[in-house]
Amino acid sequence: MDVERQEGTWYQKSLWGEGGDVRHGAGGEGGTGAAAREEWQASTASRRERALTSDLMERVCERGNLNRAYKRVKANKGAPGIDGLTVGELGAWIGEHKEELIASLLEGRYQPQPVRGKEIPKAGGGVRELGIPTVVDRLVQQAILQVLEPMLDGTFSESSYGFRPGRSAHQALRQGAEYVREGRTIVVDIDLEKFFDRVNHDVLMARVARRVGDKRLLRIIRRFLEAGMMKQGVCIERQEGTPQGGPLSPLLANLLLDDLDKELERRGHRFCRYADDCNIYVRTQTAGERVMASITAYIEGKLQLRVNREKSAVAPVWERKYLGHRLLTGGRLGIAPHSVDRMQERVRQITRRNRGVSLERVIQELNAFLTGWVTYYRYAECKSELERLDEWIRRKLRCLRLKQRKRAKPIADFLQSLGVPAWRAWLLALSGKGWWRKAGSPQAHEAMTVAWFREQGLVSLSARYATLRP
Repeated sequence: MDVERQEGTWYQKSLWGEGGDVRHGAGGEGGTGAAAREEWQASTASRRERALTSDLMERVCERGNLNRAYKRVKANKGAPGIDGLTVGELGAWIGEHKEELIASLLEGRYQPQPVRGKEIPKAGGGVRELGIPTVVDRLVQQAILQVLEPMLDGTFSESSYGFRPGRSAHQALRQGAEYVREGRTIVVDIDLEKFFDRVNHDVLMARVARRVGDKRLLRIIRRFLEAGMMKQGVCIERQEGTPQGGPLSPLLANLLLDDLDKELERRGHRFCRYADDCNIYVRTQTAGERVMASITAYIEGKLQLRVNREKSAVAPVWERKYLGHRLLTGGRLGIAPHSVDRMQERVRQITRRNRGVSLERVIQELNAFLTGWVTYYRYAECKSELERLDEWIRRKLRCLRLKQRKRAKPIADFLQSLGVPAWRAWLLALSGKGWWRKAGSPQAHEAMTVAWFREQGLVSLSARYATLRP
């Protein structure tokens, strides 16, 4: 069966049906006194909520939901898991195994495969370990996500911004800036140590079970958490953590950390949380130290997570970075120095003089990176910083272009072709200076001007920034 022939036809309607009816739990009465009544009412409300979610697996397996999940997995692409099945081959696999897949989900016996472990470098040093599920497991996780996210997201805190539909890092930064304008210029910057690797499965599943009454779905989510990790041909069992790389992990992380959000709200704190990056804004250093101590005790005691003492701090907001930015006096935004350093390191990689690729190709790669980078930082006040970076990038490219000419005569010919007088072109070509110093010479500037780089199609950070500013 050609599963990609037309939208919505790779699942037969008679097989999937239209989804189960929602079942409502029945209430009762019991208990005496005000406290007993409140306890009974809370317990009854919880039972009703769980009863409403007792048929979630039928909703996961609805034809339309699985179709949407398939499209999303296909659009996201991504590497294959341990079985080698690619996203492009997923459609054919579904055409052959769909009935077995659906039955295993509805009966609660679906068994995920181990994830493929992959280490990637972290921006701040060290490595981050990803767990890449098979494409079939990604399909199932995406189908579950599409059912759970609309149900859970509306219950999350307004101060939570990461991995949520309709929310972004820029919104978190704007809210943080508003707190600074109110005079809350001290930030309690809490860093959770290896959060995705440290999540306690029992604690997390207890939070999921508060909202989900379908035991089949609970069992499958638990199996996803406990699926082993394949590294160098060895399957390593996992007793904790939710691997980054699967569609479901961000929602589960937000569900666990929502307890932290609710505790902060109960205490009346002003805060912004983006995934596991949480900033609490207070007015004095003393208050900040007190908040840091009490919230650390809550995180480590109640949530069984670990606070990284080395990376966490209580400090003026302008001394800390948040989502790549610095909050300045008056609630203004700036680019964190570390973010500029990372950007320059990426440019160095693209413009390496020993890559053996054309200048045109290098500029194409630079444009793809620089456009996204400056778009993200468009709300920061950084015009002069971007102008300095533009000059530095042009010098890197001048250096690359001169190095590509290699010898004196090709260098002199290139400079002369761009209008440099012969004697001055040869003066630079025969110079014993290094390539970086040659790139900063008047002759290099005279030949490869700002206008020349514009003709080559190079994106200007400052010009792009000017067009993006609100």
